Amino acid sequence: MRVVGRGGEYEVTDIAFDADGATLRGWLYRPHTSASAAPVVVMAHGYNCLKEFYLDKYAAAVASAGHVVLAYDHRNFGDSDGEPRQELDPWQQVRDYRDAITFAQTLDGVDRDRVGIWGSSYAGGHVLVVAAIDRRVGCVVAQVPTISGFEQGLRRIPPDAIVALENAFSEDERAQLRGEPPRRQLIVSADPSLPASYRSKDAIDFYLQPIPPGIWENTVTSRSTRAARMYEPGIWIPRVSPTPLLMVVALNDTITVTDLALAAYERALEPKKLVTIPGGHFDPYLGQFQKSSSAAVAWFREHLT
Repeated sequence: MRVVGRGGEYEVTDIAFDADGATLRGWLYRPHTSASAAPVVVMAHGYNCLKEFYLDKYAAAVASAGHVVLAYDHRNFGDSDGEPRQELDPWQQVRDYRDAITFAQTLDGVDRDRVGIWGSSYAGGHVLVVAAIDRRVGCVVAQVPTISGFEQGLRRIPPDAIVALENAFSEDERAQLRGEPPRRQLIVSADPSLPASYRSKDAIDFYLQPIPPGIWENTVTSRSTRAARMYEPGIWIPRVSPTPLLMVVALNDTITVTDLALAAYERALEPKKLVTIPGGHFDPYLGQFQKSSSAAVAWFREHLT
């Protein structure tokens, strides 16, 4: 499919590649330029988010600037394979990012020495880790990134709910030892009697946005929550340098928590840049999309082109 974007034409095709035994699927964006080999940017989304949740808009913006873009669904979600469904393992997703980079480097028309990565929310934390450990990455954009699962949990889980949550984790593990499938909880719900990852109106509106039916499920495994609470991508941020780092931070973020992101940025070494966005965690995708996407495009253009 050929599309005319803000900066020029690009073509979008379905793509699939192997990642540690699972087939991951997504979209490949190719700009129509005269360049014999273009830079490539690998993109993935956040916690239980699919490429249809505005990732396509970011991919289109970057492709319009002359970059090849590989945007894919995480394993166990959306069009990608993987079991159990609806389970997030952050370290597996980090490994999958690296497999996506390897695949992208094999594509015709790609300059394998000019690789950028973009991630938002949960994947915003992943790209910090990937950029710190994989020197193939020449540029990184971390948007509203997860910094500390532990600290975020302290902010978002009331102290009197911790015991019940830990008991639920333990019972889930005992159940799996008995051969039962992983237990699940909702991603979003306004009903306080139902276990859910998020309860705020902006989160409910974002996750329950109209998308094609049957491609997204409002559940996640309970052990995904336990894994998220143990995940600490912010400790890697001083090791990203000398890879250029752009952080996009929402100033009223109560999900990946603004002050944690700003403190992490201070620990990062040069070259780095901070762009702040008014609003909460989901505003970079919505009312502030022009600002957040333009910042990413400019960063990739400066450091990859």
